[in-house]
Amino acid sequence: MSSGSSLLPIIAILPFLGALVPGLMIRAGRTACATFTAAPTILALVMLGVLAPDVMRGEVIEARIEWLPQLGLSASFFLDGLGLLFAGMILGMGLLITLYARFYLSGEDPMGQFYTYLLLFQGAMLGIVISDNILLLLIFWELTSLTSFLLIGYWKHLPEGRQGARMALAVTGGGGLAMIGGMLILGNIAGSYDLTDILTQGDAIRASEWYLPALILILIGAFTKSAQFPFHFWLPHAMAAPTPVSAYLHSATMVKAGVFLLARMWPVLSGTEAWFYIVSTTGLITMVLGALIAIFKDDLKALLAFSTVSHLGLLTMLLGLGTKFAAVVAVFHIINHLTFKAALFMSAGIVDHEAHTRDIKRLGGLARLMPVTAAIAIVTALSMAGIPLFNGFLSKEMMLDAASETVWAGSHLVVPVLATLGALLSVAYSFRFISHVFLGPVRDDYPSKPHDPPFGMWAAPGFLAVFVLLIGILPATIVGPLVAVAGGAVVGGELPYYSLKIWHGVNAALVMSMIAVAGGLVVLLLHRPLDRLWQAAPRPEAKVIFDALIDASAALSGWVTRNLHNGSISRYLAIFVVATVALGFAAWNGGALAPATRPMLPIPAVVAVGWVLLVVATVLVVTMHRRRFQALVLIGVIGLMVSVGFVYLSAPDLALTQISVETVTIMLLLLALHFLPKHTPLESPLWRRTRDGVIAVGAGVAVTGLAMAFLTRDFSTISDYHLANSYTGGGGTNVVNVILVDFRGYDTYGEIIVLGIAGLTIYALMVSLLTGPAARRLRNTDYSQDRSRDRHPLMMVVATRAMMPIAVVVGIYIFLRGHNQPGGGFIAGLVISIALLMQYMASGFAWTQARQRIQYHAMIGWGVVVAGLTGAGAWLAGKPFLTSAYGYIDLPGIEEFGLGSAFLFDLGVFLTVLGAVMLMLYSLSRIARYAGETVNVEPMDYDPSKRVEAIRNGGE
Repeated sequence: MSSGSSLLPIIAILPFLGALVPGLMIRAGRTACATFTAAPTILALVMLGVLAPDVMRGEVIEARIEWLPQLGLSASFFLDGLGLLFAGMILGMGLLITLYARFYLSGEDPMGQFYTYLLLFQGAMLGIVISDNILLLLIFWELTSLTSFLLIGYWKHLPEGRQGARMALAVTGGGGLAMIGGMLILGNIAGSYDLTDILTQGDAIRASEWYLPALILILIGAFTKSAQFPFHFWLPHAMAAPTPVSAYLHSATMVKAGVFLLARMWPVLSGTEAWFYIVSTTGLITMVLGALIAIFKDDLKALLAFSTVSHLGLLTMLLGLGTKFAAVVAVFHIINHLTFKAALFMSAGIVDHEAHTRDIKRLGGLARLMPVTAAIAIVTALSMAGIPLFNGFLSKEMMLDAASETVWAGSHLVVPVLATLGALLSVAYSFRFISHVFLGPVRDDYPSKPHDPPFGMWAAPGFLAVFVLLIGILPATIVGPLVAVAGGAVVGGELPYYSLKIWHGVNAALVMSMIAVAGGLVVLLLHRPLDRLWQAAPRPEAKVIFDALIDASAALSGWVTRNLHNGSISRYLAIFVVATVALGFAAWNGGALAPATRPMLPIPAVVAVGWVLLVVATVLVVTMHRRRFQALVLIGVIGLMVSVGFVYLSAPDLALTQISVETVTIMLLLLALHFLPKHTPLESPLWRRTRDGVIAVGAGVAVTGLAMAFLTRDFSTISDYHLANSYTGGGGTNVVNVILVDFRGYDTYGEIIVLGIAGLTIYALMVSLLTGPAARRLRNTDYSQDRSRDRHPLMMVVATRAMMPIAVVVGIYIFLRGHNQPGGGFIAGLVISIALLMQYMASGFAWTQARQRIQYHAMIGWGVVVAGLTGAGAWLAGKPFLTSAYGYIDLPGIEEFGLGSAFLFDLGVFLTVLGAVMLMLYSLSRIARYAGETVNVEPMDYDPSKRVEAIRNGGE
């Protein structure tokens, strides 16, 4: 086994990198755009060709890129025979579609956008077929749904295109969600999320009690992606996309993703009755139903779409049979279906492009007007019908051979009869495609005079038609080795006996095939009366059912939203709290609570008094909350008592943080009260207040019980680790600060970003408040009622001016000592914010703002940047993000002191906190000035020079 190939990740990433180019190169012309779109595909094909010889020898190429090794997450890829087959199909067809689309798309179509979507989809499909980690595979799986949504809806001006894209995304995306659950269960059973490990655990997986749930969920994902019954309806509606999309997604790649998954998981999921009956039955129904509908479709692409559904059912049935021979036949038919179906779609696109219609009833006689196109279409259609000398005949015969030996529910006839019926219907719609479109007399009422297109448009389908013939005549030479290596990867062991040749003698498969051809001709001859009967017969329409389900789901969602999400925050909180307490109560009763191991400690008198004050203040807040100022004072008392509690419990850092936050919050709220009435109006009725009170008391009792349960029992925490490693691992003796800036630095980094966003959001709300209708209401506010008209007291001005430098020194001191003593950047930022807040309150907004030298927006930005760069600096030393570096310096005359990179991170925290608080205050000050404040407009300041000038002017 070859491992560590560096080419695999490059192959996977090339289409995504290439997707950046078409949008730029379209300015150089359509040909340049197509050329540079083909370049990454060609390069990936070359790299795949370099790896192919090793794979063809039976080796498996592996590559792994460690991402988060501590969590066992990595980007791992592997390439075996099955992956080589699908990767070659994806890249090879991508190259042909790039050429075809260059001539198919009109000058009005944004070609750069189309090729960008195409390469993104190509990269997603490549990721699926070469991913080793199933979590990575799931990411690529969902990417195919998203990128196919963009491709199907490429013609945004067509309602059917938009609807087809939404339908495809809803069905395949929903199936993908189910598959995520199945894959996670599968990985849990196998004990690994790497496919190379999972594929060796077949016996354990099939024996697990979780096998059936995993199987069903995975099959839902595969069936939705490959349009299997009852999810088949989305594929025909996706045909509203441009023909290059149909040829690529719906015949060669996306719809084959589900088949690929069935083949990939065949060694571990097949071999059970559940697999056989679910997969083979679904495939049989899809095969027959898709073929039956195709016969009566008058739209060329609709006929081919339902024929694709039928052939995908054929492949699903083969893989569902569970035999090695059937699995190898499925691999062979995947190749054959790719060649003839993609060419047929492109031929249909040529007819539509030249005749300006896809309606079969308006076509006919095109063989004389479009001989090249007709030759390509007839050859590939004959292959689809399973006629000898074409590749479709070979895999059809092998399919019938596998079906003839299959017993379903004790019957030897069910599978052979249904398989023959599907083949018969396939012959019928293939012959109809040939005769009703290309044969017959030339008409004189075509929407546009048909003729063969330029070479660039028919080159790609012509190339595929040549392969149809070559594989049909020389199958063992052309694709024999590829079928063997891909089939070996599917069956996971020794290959069964099979023979890739045209003549196998007279056997059951030949008889079934002859019946199918003869029956297909009869159906074609009776098509007109059968069509009338089909149109008159009542039958369920999948699209109507889907639309009804969507409408019902939307109506139900609307009803739930209107009744639950009605804008009442009290209702949301009531539901949330009740649900939380109920779940906690259920968990409490469901688990065995061990007896208490810790006795209750005695309660000192001082603690009891503090607790009583805290409870009384809390009750008063609830009862007096409508009096805004008194409620704010009581909230301050609660915050102060909580701070005292932290001091009593030997948590000085928390106490400093709590009292700083409490002070800043109370001061900001005091300023905000300036714009609010003194009293809150009574809005809630008595029954609601009673309800809320009962819920609050119940939640309080529940939390108290939970706290008592923890405090009276022994439990282990991570505290011992932090205490033991604070100094040796983080270079500091203040465990709390080391946790904030080192052990949990990433959390702190996220928190300061959120704090900065909060400050900017308040500023943005202020800007919106000062414009539009809100500004007019604010300007018309009557400030003569219920508001103080007093100037700021001079004593406060003098006191705050004296306190300012002291507070700054204290803040700097707290900042510098934070790594080893209680303090740090967060507390320091709050302390200096309090000093600045006092300047606003004492001297007025105008005086303070006139002396502002730093923009608060910039301060927030610099804080986040400094913290982020400090964390990223660890990468230069090959360490994880935010790993601290520290050391100790001994300068003459100064005692030894520590110096670490955490200092810079703490500086970022300090700047962000200070900037966010001051930006909030600045927002309030702007509202006050805009609202027409008339008293404290000028600063409360004393300027002797102005006083002398005033006296002089008065004397004059």
